[in-house]
Amino acid sequence: MGQEKNPRRLADNEAQAIARMLRTSPQKLNLVAGLIRGKKVEKALADLTFSKRRIAGDVKKCLQSAIANAENNHNLDVDSLVVAEAWVGKNLVMKRGRPRARGRFGKIMKPFSEITIKLRQVGESA
Repeated sequence: MGQEKNPRRLADNEAQAIARMLRTSPQKLNLVAGLIRGKKVEKALADLTFSKRRIAGDVKKCLQSAIANAENNHNLDVDSLVVAEAWVGKNLVMKRGRPRARGRFGKIMKPFSEITIKLRQVGESA
């Protein structure tokens, strides 16, 4: 009588987390995402912890959320997780301005972006 259950969008050995409305440009966020692609989660967390980039803290929070999703929602082994994919998308852009010389207007764009991190369980226990 009720509604059908939605099919799972990920494979049985995968989990993901999405962080939206991150206050940085997608180009800068993609540099940090490239830092963790294909690495084991322990190494990726260590790299994000000691990264000098400001947005690395938000990416680390998203990665920890993906690890928690894998452990609690999908019963995956945390020790055998690898960052399978990490992709970046654009979000809204706040348009601001600043008065310039001779009555002109200088546009200031303040972009937001989002990151999706997909973890995959690898190894003999997969």
